[in-house]
Amino acid sequence: MKDKQNTILLVDDIPANIKILVSALRDNYRLIVATNGRSALTAALEKQPDLILLDVMMPGMDGYEVCKVLKSNVETSSIPVIFVTAMNEEKDETRGFLLGAVDYIVKPVNPVIVKARVQTHIALRMAQRELQRHRDELEDIVQERTHELRDSQIEITNRLVQAAEYHDHQSSRHIARMAHYCVILGRAHGMKEHELTVFFHASAMHDIGKLGISDSILHKKGTLTPDEFEEMKRHTLIGADLLYGPDDELMNMAHLIALTHHEKWDGTGFPLGLKGEEISFVGRVAALCDVFDALSSKRSYKEAWPLEEARKIIIEQKGVHFDPYVVELFEDNYSRIEDVYNQET
Repeated sequence: MKDKQNTILLVDDIPANIKILVSALRDNYRLIVATNGRSALTAALEKQPDLILLDVMMPGMDGYEVCKVLKSNVETSSIPVIFVTAMNEEKDETRGFLLGAVDYIVKPVNPVIVKARVQTHIALRMAQRELQRHRDELEDIVQERTHELRDSQIEITNRLVQAAEYHDHQSSRHIARMAHYCVILGRAHGMKEHELTVFFHASAMHDIGKLGISDSILHKKGTLTPDEFEEMKRHTLIGADLLYGPDDELMNMAHLIALTHHEKWDGTGFPLGLKGEEISFVGRVAALCDVFDALSSKRSYKEAWPLEEARKIIIEQKGVHFDPYVVELFEDNYSRIEDVYNQET
């Protein structure tokens, strides 16, 4: 005798039919009985049986309607249903299968056939559960490994950012502030939290290309010559090239930001002279945040501007240097940006 580990719900409004099914199955399975459609739905939801033997011809709610409701409920939709019925025309079977039934048993029932059909579908149900368990385990492993890889990737990119900071003598606070500003505007735009996390790390790499610019240009205190400025502009292409690679969300966004954060809304920026929405949205946001923090930060060649003066420049450049929509996001969320500046300075 098998352990009674599997549960079967028997649904029939005629006690004699229930008695036959119980006699055939009670030695091998845990049985639940319902005598109408409503009680069958309640039992299925509460007891979560492994299989349902469902009579078709019942008063009130017939078996077809019960099956339809079962399959429409996410909590009961996966429970296999075998119709038990005196109807054996092809159209009746077709209707049942279309509603989601897995098999038919024709009345009067033969106990041997009932046992065999039930055993087959219980075995299939157990195999499906085992397969799902393995899928869940694999999914957990994949997610854990993905998190580990992403953490390693972020650690490597953070080290690259640090290297760029040392090379350019930039403050890590500038990079942190700029990344936080990007997140504030991205959240106001409606980006999801996952996207905002990627945006934060990607925007921090916007100047990674300065690793390829000579110290004499990066650290020059005076105005750059036209040739030196042309060389400086190459940091966008160098950064984009460094960050270009496999199809990865973080690297793809970082590549776009490195390439486009010096493009201007009116098309006069560099390196590609992109205009308007030709510039990626994250690039347009990063451009504004980078300029605002550069203006309000002390550099070797200038003192920090007061925040209100930097804010005034951003607003004046609406529709010229900056996307008007992004400037509106900046104005609407300026108090949050000011809070970040005060915390990170």
